[in-house]
Amino acid sequence: YQMLLLLLLVASCAATPQKTIRKTLIKPTQHRLTTSRQDFSAVTVCFRFFTDLSREYASFSLALPSFYSGFVFYKTLNSLAMCVRDTCPNFEGLDFKLNKWHSVWGTWDAASGLAQLWLNGEPSSRKLTSKSNINGPITITLGQDQDSHGGGFEAKQSFVGMMSDLHMWDYKLSPCEIQKYVNDFGYAKGNVLNWNSLEFQIIGTVLVENKLKTCQ
Repeated sequence: YQMLLLLLLVASCAATPQKTIRKTLIKPTQHRLTTSRQDFSAVTVCFRFFTDLSREYASFSLALPSFYSGFVFYKTLNSLAMCVRDTCPNFEGLDFKLNKWHSVWGTWDAASGLAQLWLNGEPSSRKLTSKSNINGPITITLGQDQDSHGGGFEAKQSFVGMMSDLHMWDYKLSPCEIQKYVNDFGYAKGNVLNWNSLEFQIIGTVLVENKLKTCQ
């Protein structure tokens, strides 16, 4: 799989439109993604990440004008949290370690309002969140929490590390599909955000390079 490397700090630079296909990015700031989809009755988001941060940080942030935490992955000091329309339950007891690659999934649907996290193929408890649709205008960033719609970034909430294989769907994926992703074998690519054809804007200096292959 391909790898997006993020060394994330807050910066004030011009944004440059980009597209990445099977490349590695090394970058020191937030990463803004674009999608034409603006209304969701269900969401699944997944990505892989690696970090040595022990403080709190946001890794994925989808914001709406009325709900800045529209759909957000957030690492607290002692647990993982996922927000849906500003309802942010903590998911306790997941086996998170520093300096290790993790795959994380978040699923939610408005019909039940239930949200669930999966870490490295292991499910969390399901938590009740919002039963209302997530509808736009939507802004999405990697590595920064949006404390306003498309802005309000704080360095103390920034992710620093590596991220890879980001996908987003407009439906709730099954446990079988999640296991396929964890095993990196024949999983469905995102129909909203697809890592292999990702549209994004860069703020800051970025190095794009091919991913190094692992030894057999």
